[in-house]
Amino acid sequence: MPVTIDEATEAKVREILVESLELEEELTRTGLFKEDYDADSLGAIEVLSALEKTFGVTIEQDELPNMVNFEAVLEVLSRAEAR
Repeated sequence: MPVTIDEATEAKVREILVESLELEEELTRTGLFKEDYDADSLGAIEVLSALEKTFGVTIEQDELPNMVNFEAVLEVLSRAEAR
């Protein structure tokens, strides 16, 4: 599914990810949160909550396992915005 997120939204999502997951290294689009950045499940919940609050969308809890990297989070957000 193509991601239809503009650059400003992508930058804000990146900011949320870096802050919520407490990342100190460069966030890539395909780096896996858990395996590459040692993120925990609490961080994923913080990301979901921040995305909902920031963008005024509802993201189903069952999307959490899909949010494995930056690109996947953009896809989940795109789906949530399309609803």
